[in-house]
Amino acid sequence: MSDSDPFDEIVAAETDRDPDLAVIEAGSRTLRTQGGQPHADVPARPEDPELDRALREVEAELATRWGETKLEPSVSRISALMDVLGEPQRSYPSIHITGTNGKTSTARMIEALLGAFELRTGRYTSPHVQSITERISLDGAPISAERFVETYQDIKPYVEMVDGQQEYRLSFFEVLTGMAYAAFADAPVDVAVVEVGMGGSWDATNVIDGDVAVITPIDLDHTDRLGETPAAIAGEKSGIIKQDATVILAQQPVDAAQVLLKKAVEVDATVAREGLEFGVVARQVAVGGQLLTLRGLGGEYGEVYLPLHGPYQAHNAAVALAAVEAFFGVGSQRPEPLDIDTVRKAFASVTSPGRLEVVRRSPTVVLDAAHNPAGARATAEAVGDAFDFSRLIGVVGASGDKNVRGLLEAFEPLFAEVVVTQNSSHRAMDADELAAIAVEVFGEDRVQVEPRLPDALEAAITLAEEEGEFAGGGVLVTGSVITVGEARLLLGRG
Repeated sequence: MSDSDPFDEIVAAETDRDPDLAVIEAGSRTLRTQGGQPHADVPARPEDPELDRALREVEAELATRWGETKLEPSVSRISALMDVLGEPQRSYPSIHITGTNGKTSTARMIEALLGAFELRTGRYTSPHVQSITERISLDGAPISAERFVETYQDIKPYVEMVDGQQEYRLSFFEVLTGMAYAAFADAPVDVAVVEVGMGGSWDATNVIDGDVAVITPIDLDHTDRLGETPAAIAGEKSGIIKQDATVILAQQPVDAAQVLLKKAVEVDATVAREGLEFGVVARQVAVGGQLLTLRGLGGEYGEVYLPLHGPYQAHNAAVALAAVEAFFGVGSQRPEPLDIDTVRKAFASVTSPGRLEVVRRSPTVVLDAAHNPAGARATAEAVGDAFDFSRLIGVVGASGDKNVRGLLEAFEPLFAEVVVTQNSSHRAMDADELAAIAVEVFGEDRVQVEPRLPDALEAAITLAEEEGEFAGGGVLVTGSVITVGEARLLLGRG
């Protein structure tokens, strides 16, 4: 393919997602129809009462710290913690991922590829869908509750030492980052796959020097902290690009791409760009996902089955493949591509809970953690691409600090009706406030208000069933990772 070959417009896989410290619990009511068995990659509460109590104590202690939405832009505290811990993050190579959308899905794909090539992996992503232990994974699975508690207890004295030396205590996210880096060193892992929490340069994760820096699509989000234009946000996110690294660049707005390329030149980093050095050659919808032909740094990889929906996930797959190729030196130190059978096996194993995840049938209920307009547009496109709903009902619960109007406007052409609700987070937008915006977007006749999420799910399922059992009605639950996580529990998936 030439540089001028067309590529589908890339959009984001998921979202930065709304962070919250609360432990998500099941609602007080059981829905009349439950879903299937829990997925192994989203752990339930520990069955052992003593272990559950110990985990709750750790969660409670972490919750006394600054949450993920309260920031003092600095890496001084996390650097001090790494110093007293003996710099655990230096004991393994890493792939560092930032961007506005698509980070966690891309991280999961990178992890699957590395694991398929028999490397021991550590993955750090945030926030979690249901269990705090999801954030730290070893060999493709969340660490056990027991190991999570042990890791916290191991570093707790050092955390308290740093707390006493700094102007501000370590935040919730900084402590978790320290736990992840310590757990990876203790394992030990062959490579760490690390997703930033927010931004880049001053994010707590940025005490690593990623051999590969991945920049997923940049759009407007967290504008109060990162900047009001894609270029300004790119300036902050470019902070993960380190000296002599390889940068894997998803398709970006032009002004954002210019900033990122300038930073790469300044630090002598090598850049591979989607649509030029790598990309999606072809994709077609398949049962349960899609069939892809990807162009990597080492050549084409055909007949790759990805069990995730939406064009944006195909683009995430291309980015993930290029990142792993770069890690192995494909296109630079070694001319041959990665083994195609291993690549196929890896992609076929990928999961991404809460990202266009089907959790119920008759009617079909889909969960997606989109929370910003770009993520919502990607989800809306993917729903149309992967499903054939004759009537789709939305359940939306969002955070008050998001561009809720933009999110609703993205879904307006898709939803026949919308049920607005709120999740248990202290940051959740009041259902009546959300309804007022929804009425302006959808019209009063298409909006229903159910402040309790169990009631909202029940109402949406009832509305979808009005079409009849075989008429193709469906429900999409979206607006926040917290809303999605709670809905997942209510529908029997955790």
